[in-house]
Amino acid sequence: MCGRYVTRDQAAIERYFNISSHQFRLTDRYNVAPSTTVPVVRSIDAERIMSGMHWGLIPSWAKDKKIAYKTINARAETVATKPAFRAAYKVRRCLIPVSGFYEWKRDVEPKQPHFIHKRDGSPLAFAGLWETWKGADETVESCTIVTTEANEMMAELHSRMPVILDPPDFDWWMTGKAEEVGQLLAPCPSENLEDYPISRRVNNPRNEGQEIVEPVDS
Repeated sequence: MCGRYVTRDQAAIERYFNISSHQFRLTDRYNVAPSTTVPVVRSIDAERIMSGMHWGLIPSWAKDKKIAYKTINARAETVATKPAFRAAYKVRRCLIPVSGFYEWKRDVEPKQPHFIHKRDGSPLAFAGLWETWKGADETVESCTIVTTEANEMMAELHSRMPVILDPPDFDWWMTGKAEEVGQLLAPCPSENLEDYPISRRVNNPRNEGQEIVEPVDS
């Protein structure tokens, strides 16, 4: 799964995603957690727009927003058929810009957090879905991160990982036919990523700051 990540270096992310305009300004955050507003990239009229959305997808048919606690991730294997995600999967696919993400090694006690990032230092593009929910007195745009089975490297930490897309596939994912884009929902090569142990300060989502991603002895 993916439940915590980092966004930093706005300029690098704007270049990597070729952002045309903003409805949301990215700021450096080292402990992005569910239920917060996160940057999302959508294709609108052939332009890539960065918006801010609630992390935890709220289907249009939901009675209230509570379902969002259960929908921060969408499994690739069922995303096209699960009621919470199938409508968004057809026509509301997006990218979640990320600088790196966290996962916890579970074969030690207490669990040891690791920071995972691109080996070449470039940003990551998580495959995402978005939705609009209208309540009695508010309208909420929300998103989820699509996950797949872990590659060999990630399997040492967790059985799942985010779907990470390459730039040539960005437009295909966002605007292609639903019955065709499923082939993108596969784990990226292990050699694209690297990880290292970090401070357990990340366990508390209220903790912030660059020191969270500094390496520590495991």
